[in-house]
Amino acid sequence: MKKIGFLDYYIDEWHANQYPEMLAASRWKNEFEVAYAWEEVPASQIPTATGKQNLEQWCTARNIRVAGSIQELADKSDAIVLLAPGWPEYHERLSRIILTSGKPVYIDKPMADSYGAAKRMFALADAYRTPVMSSSALRFGSHLQAQLNAFKNNPVDFASCRGNGKIRGFINYGIHQIETLVMALGTGACKVMQLYGTDSEIDFMLIDYPDGRRGTLNRMPGLGFELIGCCRDHTEFRVSEFTDFFPNMIDNMMQFFVSGRISVSREQTLEAMRIFEAGIRALAVPGMWVDCPAE
Repeated sequence: MKKIGFLDYYIDEWHANQYPEMLAASRWKNEFEVAYAWEEVPASQIPTATGKQNLEQWCTARNIRVAGSIQELADKSDAIVLLAPGWPEYHERLSRIILTSGKPVYIDKPMADSYGAAKRMFALADAYRTPVMSSSALRFGSHLQAQLNAFKNNPVDFASCRGNGKIRGFINYGIHQIETLVMALGTGACKVMQLYGTDSEIDFMLIDYPDGRRGTLNRMPGLGFELIGCCRDHTEFRVSEFTDFFPNMIDNMMQFFVSGRISVSREQTLEAMRIFEAGIRALAVPGMWVDCPAE
């Protein structure tokens, strides 16, 4: 049985709580187990995490071993998941040891809070021959993938994605829409504009491309996931069924842990980080274009 280590900012959060159960329900249940976990800060020190379990309590409840340090977790695990999905600004710091481990590392969405940080993380992993993959789970929806595969030879000129998410808003949840747009539109975005003010619970962003492609991103609490678009030959499409992306994500993660081969291209991950960074900066200046970082 191969051992997976969970590394988190604080461990009692939705992704860490759900992934072991998803793994146990998958075809990989007899090949992988979540064996070790480490958290940087007890939930009791996080004002928004009242009532959460600390690492020892969380591990005891799940028969998972407490790692005394990131280094111990890296040494004893066969594969590592960096969680902290709500804290992308900490990912670069938390990943430094595990990216030198030579063991496959899956980084939960988003990979980082900036394009520069993501590039540095990939460079560190490359220096130590550490396979690394990062993605939003949403991209693994089978209906989304089937629809976009049908347009491989028919470029998408316009795509609009919507979805939900409230806590920390765009920082936590915008990556879902961004990665879906990158899948549809490809790479090369040049600028982003946010149309709502900084005190709004709604994001509505324009993503512009120098060749005339355009995307829109809409996030607000309670909004269902959907992608609509139009191809160069004026063929229209709509994807509104997102039901199986988490089981498919777990399957892709385990295949990556076995083979070391990523199912999400680095080019698309870095493109998502360019748009994400520009989107964060655009939040502060609604109604103004913000350039994406240079590739």
